[in-house]
Amino acid sequence: MEKLSPQEEDAMQLIWRAGTAFIKDILDQMPEPKPPYTTLASTVKNLERKAFVKGQKMGNSYVYSALIREEEYKRRFMSGFVSNYFKSSYKEMVTFFARNQEISAEELQEIINLIEKPKK
Repeated sequence: MEKLSPQEEDAMQLIWRAGTAFIKDILDQMPEPKPPYTTLASTVKNLERKAFVKGQKMGNSYVYSALIREEEYKRRFMSGFVSNYFKSSYKEMVTFFARNQEISAEELQEIINLIEKPKK
């Protein structure tokens, strides 16, 4: 799975949230300063080319929906991130954040609790 650009990730976040969306719908949800319509349309076409979304013609436009679930993208992205920056060790990643005081003792305890109490 290809890594998405920041612009592609922004568009995907909005498509995931909406379920299905026209370019105008995506643009309306974007914060200021909004990209030009044509720029966003190109970004979404790139997502379609990369098989992240599919477009379905409706009238004179296309409505887009995700082909990749958000959780699947996050899982693959984080796996690559941990592999590239932390020698494939989640322990190294958590240690990095703990040493840089990016994560509190309470948050670490919450993580431990999640590990010790598997989902039902």
